Parts: sequence; structure tokens; C-alpha cells
Amino acid sequence: MSYDNSQMYIKLADSTIKRFPDLSDKWDHEYGVTLKGMEDVWKLTNEAKYFNYIKDSIEPNISENGDIKGYVLESYEDDNINTGSVLFNLYNETKDDKYKKAAYTLRSQFNTHPRTSFGNFLHKKQLQNIIFIDSIYMGVAFYAQFGKEFDDREALDDAVNQVINAADFNQNKETGLLVQGYNETKSEFWANPSTGLSESYWGRGLGWYSVALVEILEYLPENHPKRDRLIEIFRSLMKGVVEVQDQSGVWWQVVDKGQQEGNYLEASASSMFTYSLAKGIRLRFLDSSYKENALKAYKGLIEQFIVIDSDGEVHLKGTCKSGGLGGKDYRNGSFESYACEATGIDDHKGVGTFLMAAVQIELLNK
Repeated sequence: MSYDNSQMYIKLADSTIKRFPDLSDKWDHEYGVTLKGMEDVWKLTNEAKYFNYIKDSIEPNISENGDIKGYVLESYEDDNINTGSVLFNLYNETKDDKYKKAAYTLRSQFNTHPRTSFGNFLHKKQLQNIIFIDSIYMGVAFYAQFGKEFDDREALDDAVNQVINAADFNQNKETGLLVQGYNETKSEFWANPSTGLSESYWGRGLGWYSVALVEILEYLPENHPKRDRLIEIFRSLMKGVVEVQDQSGVWWQVVDKGQQEGNYLEASASSMFTYSLAKGIRLRFLDSSYKENALKAYKGLIEQFIVIDSDGEVHLKGTCKSGGLGGKDYRNGSFESYACEATGIDDHKGVGTFLMAAVQIELLNK
């Protein structure tokens, strides 16, 4: 199986920079996903234009004392943390203390961030007694990376416990898949009154969790007492993920419902599962038998979602624009509530995760 991986991800990265030359207008988690993808491309290619794109997008928002324009700690939203994941490399490359200070600014949110009774951060402060698995990527992954970069063992251990809690509540022990939400009071309209769980296996929520899990595993020292438990969760999850992989190589919006009417193949979740498989194999958290699935997935990403226009620019279609539980009356966790969500082209959540996936495939092939 062969395809022009390097040309495709380079062309998408370059086309994205041309389409969105300035991502400095707001502190935004979706921008953060694209910048994370660019960071991976920069690390692989060592091309300065990708690093400069990240720096030019972040620097205008960071003051010399580490304050972040547009960031409000007291809003206590995990989404506001995600973009901070690119601060570590900015600091390591430039040695400019303002990036380190900004990372500490984000870290300080977790000192007072509201939690569930069992210790997981709320996705937003108004979402009491609820965990969403996407929070593990949006907030906890940064928290763990901070722990590794700045030798903050408390942050690292706390992050690990939150990953495990999410699996303990949300993971189906037979399939390995996780539903998006758990409500410990069982009072939310989307929550099962007996279990407190939401109903469906939403691709992107599951994708965020899988990416965060393999990244946090990479941050952990090999002698960490709970490392084996995280590996167990990851292996169970990825076994379940490949079992619902479509014959096209990619995954559905509701991953276990295949050809059910109204469902559709979705780009961001498919990119995240590709990333998680390839990185998991490369770091030996998964055995080599998964490589065929990873390569098939990347081939599927290109065939299903990549579009080249008449000017030769590369676009990514098929990314779910938005989705979730609550907030809107129809978001009750049913198949229909996820399958009705519209898709968009060149959505940052899809573009960033595609770049991340492509880089991992490139590294795996090397």
C-alpha cells in the first residue's frame, strides 16, 4: 500500500496557511488544533515557515508577564486550555520567558477549577456533576504535558487519575469504546437514569480521548505506578476502534452504527484514530498487527476527505462542525442528535488532526 503522504500533508498545511494567514485574532481552541498540527509538521520537516506560523499566531496574545489576551481564568472552561499545548515548544525554541509564564497562567486555572466529587475537572463550571471525555484532550492533556515539561508531579498524577476515572465510568468493558458523557447525579436529560451515561459513541469525542491517552502515555515515566493501567485502557479502546473501522478505512460520525441511515463518514474522528493507531504502534503501546489498520485509515482519509481545487490547493471536507450533549434541546445523546450535525470544509478541527495523523504515518513508515 503506497500513496504520496508527504506531498498531501505539506500541500494541506501550505494551503491552510494561505487560507488563514493570521490566527492571532482570538484565543481559540479550534485554532489550537490547527496550530498543533502545524507544530507536528514543523518538527518533522524542520521548515521554519511552520514554526513562524505558530509563533505569529500566538505571540500577539501573550504579554511579557504571561497574561493571555482573550483568556479568562474564572470562566473555568477546559476548551480555553487547549491552545496552550503549543507554548512548550515556543518556550523551548525561543527561551522567551513569556511563553513559560503563559503556560503557568493556564496551569493556575487547575488550582481552583471546579471538579466532580471523584476529582475530574468539569468541562465548564456550569456543567455540574458531569464529565465529558473530550475534556481529557482539551484540558487534561495540557495539564499532563505541563507536568512533564516543568517537573510538576502533582499535575501529572492528577491528570492520570482523571483519564482512569473517565474510563472507569464511560468505557464499555466489552467493546472498549467510551460514550461522551457521564452525569453522576443521573439528572441530565441525556443521562440514562440508571447509569448516568449518555447513549451513543460519538466519533470526535472518542477521538479526543484516544489522542489525549496516547499523548499522556508518552509523557509518563516508565516507572509510573499507573502507566500499565493507561496502556490497558488504550489497548482496549483501540481494539474497539478497529472493530468499527469502515471498509473505506475511516470511521462514522456515530462509530458503531455503520450504514444506519443518516450517519456519515467523518474526517476529524477518522484523523484522530489514525493518529492514535500510528503513534501507539510507533511507541510500542500497540503491536505491529495494527499497522495495516493505520495505513488503511490514512489511505481512506485521503480518498474520502481530501479535495484538490482547480488552483491546486488542498482542502479537507467532511468535518462535523459541532456536536455534543446538552446546551441545545436536541442534544440528548441519541444517534439522531449526533448524525444530524452538519459538516464543513477546511474546519480547523479536521485540518489540524489530519496533519497530526499524516505526520504519525510518516514517522511510522520511516
